[in-house]
Amino acid sequence: MGKQELQKGTNASYASKRDAGKLINTVSHQLKRQMCSHEAEDSLTNMQRHVLHYILFESLKRDIYQRDVEKEFQVRRSTVTGTLQLLERKGLIRRESVERDARLKKVVPTDKAEGIREYVLDNIRYAEAVLREGIPEEKLSVCLDVLEQMSANLAGNEKRREEITDHE
Repeated sequence: MGKQELQKGTNASYASKRDAGKLINTVSHQLKRQMCSHEAEDSLTNMQRHVLHYILFESLKRDIYQRDVEKEFQVRRSTVTGTLQLLERKGLIRRESVERDARLKKVVPTDKAEGIREYVLDNIRYAEAVLREGIPEEKLSVCLDVLEQMSANLAGNEKRREEITDHE
């Protein structure tokens, strides 16, 4: 789809007053306000807090590496490197070498982070319950499918833009 076709579609969406991006942004801000933070997280930015939560949650199931964080949040390596360095300086994570590949570093929550894991997980469960309240499962499923497709659309568009920039 060309840029002009996208702009035509964009003009139509403004006419309907149901701007998906604006609504997603509004919900995101509301969600941030609902989330309670633990004193150990008070000096963290929202991104740092999200990364810490991801590490605390996912590390229960599997080993976590920097590339997992990059993929999950769709951010560049340099952004994740800075975020992980800050979490490390604050004593919330440590990076451990992996025997099978010295270049790989496993991201592991420290005892300090482990101390707030249940608080964080309870907070996430609470926020999810509030978000899902009163929404039938079939509608929620469609909503999540649509949000995943929107994310894929944006990721694909970002890749195309990078390719165009690289070729100029």
